Order: sequence, then C-alpha cells, then structure tokens
Amino acid sequence: MGYTKERVKLEKLLVKLNGVNVYNEKSLDILSNIYEEYSHTIRILKNKEPEVFMSHYTDDLQAVKLAKKTLKESDSDESKEQNFNAYKEVIITALQKTISTALAIL
Repeated sequence: MGYTKERVKLEKLLVKLNGVNVYNEKSLDILSNIYEEYSHTIRILKNKEPEVFMSHYTDDLQAVKLAKKTLKESDSDESKEQNFNAYKEVIITALQKTISTALAIL
C-alpha cells in the first residue's frame, strides 16, 4: 500500500552506508544526510500507517538522534571515532528494522 517507494529509499541509504568506514568530515556529512533522509521517510511512513510505524518513529528515530547528539558532544578524537561508529550502527539498525517492517506488511 504505497510502501515500496519509501522502502527503496531506505535500502539505498543502507547501501550508501557501506562506503562510510572512518570518521572524517566527508563520512560525517554522509551520515548526516542519511539521518535527514531517514527522518523524513519515517515520518511519511508513520503518517501513512501510524499503528505500524509509530514505534520506529518514537524509538528508532530517537535512538539515532541521541547517537548523533553524543557524537557532537565528544571531545577527544578517540571518543569521536567510537561515537561515530556507534552512530553509524544505530542508523543501520533503524534502517534494517524499518525495511523489515515495510516488507512484512506488503
């Protein structure tokens, strides 16, 4: 019911993450863009099917926001690298869960 377009967007975001391996400005920009696109897409899905996607919107999106905030507040290079990897993993998990949900309701 109209979820294919959003699911494909999310799958493309997941593929983009494969090129992000080390903490640097370019990788951080890529992650920020992926976060923005995920945020926009999950809002669309939540508005289409709130019963199904509300938990993704409230829980997964909030986890991504928290990981992003933690990265911004990092002060040492080592903690930035660790928090960058954690941020990336949270985004991957959120994308995978949302894609799985979208596939399950087809």
